[in-house]
Amino acid sequence: MLVQFSVKNFRSFKEEATLSMVAASIKEKEARENLFKVTDKLSLLKSAVIYGANASGKSNLFDAMRFMRQFIQDSSKETQSTEKIKVSRFRLSTETDDVPASFEIIFIHEGIQYRYGFAVDEERVHAEWLFYVPNKQEVKVFTRAKQQFNLTGHFKSEEYIINRERVSVRPNALLLSVSSQFNGKMANKIMKWVSSFNCISGLQPGENAGVTLSLMEEEKGMKAILEFLKDADTGIADLKIFKNKIPIDDLPSHMQKFLTDRPKTDIVNVVDIKTYHLKYDSKGEVVDRIPFSMHNDESAGTKKFFELSGAFIDTLKQGKVLMIDEFASRLHPRLVKAICELFNSREKNPRNAQLIFASHNTNILRKDIFRRDQVWFIEKDRFGASELYSLVEYKQKDGKKVRNDASYEKDYLMGRYGGVPCIGDFEVPYGD
Repeated sequence: MLVQFSVKNFRSFKEEATLSMVAASIKEKEARENLFKVTDKLSLLKSAVIYGANASGKSNLFDAMRFMRQFIQDSSKETQSTEKIKVSRFRLSTETDDVPASFEIIFIHEGIQYRYGFAVDEERVHAEWLFYVPNKQEVKVFTRAKQQFNLTGHFKSEEYIINRERVSVRPNALLLSVSSQFNGKMANKIMKWVSSFNCISGLQPGENAGVTLSLMEEEKGMKAILEFLKDADTGIADLKIFKNKIPIDDLPSHMQKFLTDRPKTDIVNVVDIKTYHLKYDSKGEVVDRIPFSMHNDESAGTKKFFELSGAFIDTLKQGKVLMIDEFASRLHPRLVKAICELFNSREKNPRNAQLIFASHNTNILRKDIFRRDQVWFIEKDRFGASELYSLVEYKQKDGKKVRNDASYEKDYLMGRYGGVPCIGDFEVPYGD
């Protein structure tokens, strides 16, 4: 369960930006199922949507999450020992030139709340910290200032890494990552949650099909994917997966360029997805099932939904966290609404999986779909820095907060909440 994520001095985020999944103390009659109770004092939201103009910083927020996840998983690998850290800091201010980028995440795993973060530049880890809540109070597990490590007894199983193998924690590696590599007990627990956290782009065709294809290896998974596609009104009656061995030379040139390190005699496994549509006679009776190619014959929207369906099913089944940049592109508004309602449902989402996505689709910006604390906006100031804020905390010109009976979509498109582009008077500059 994600509680909150914070980022500072990364890409367009100069100041600290925090995305919180903590439910605010508000009464929303039409979206009562959109949160779940963790403790008497803490309730979390099942979904959140982020709006903003093009180039406002929405994708940068998702990039921050992806960077944090990847750096936690990969920083201890030997292949990274001499490489610079691939972090992109805010570049439009002299105030941030010598300041590291920082990332912090608060989450709950196996009933325990953790707070973990680090600060890095291109050369080294400047700081790292881990706290957790074993009972009621937050307790320090370890802190780090460059190569100075302060471990408490709560990190006892990892202590030998510092005491005996200090050299193994390189300046450009995270202690948490190294500890997990050495099978540290607490580090492994955190790494397990980090691995279950998925942050993907909705704009890259074919990039997100891995989970879907894995599910299709089993009969139950294949059935679940097919039912998802049927419920989406794709017209697909059946689905099959085929694996073919093909010489590299037979692949299209644009695919071969990704395999330049392989000898030309190599054979590669190519996955082919066949969809089947019903064929009818003049009386409307089904007479056949016609095979289609998912790649060549289905629409862009169908292909995207197929690729994402595995991530949806896996996230709901395991109670994971899924973040999707530009989820709604190429998908019909009613389909996007149905997915939001699926995650917000108490009955259909019993494991309290969480969905966070960026969108330009304002048809779902309604009080019967989202609470005010589930709606977020990103806006850039005149200095190029992004600001993140929620609808529930936004104050209008009169100083009052947005009421729950406001017309969210209409008011947003009118610019009352910010997060919209300031469109100029377009002209075509014809030459003489």
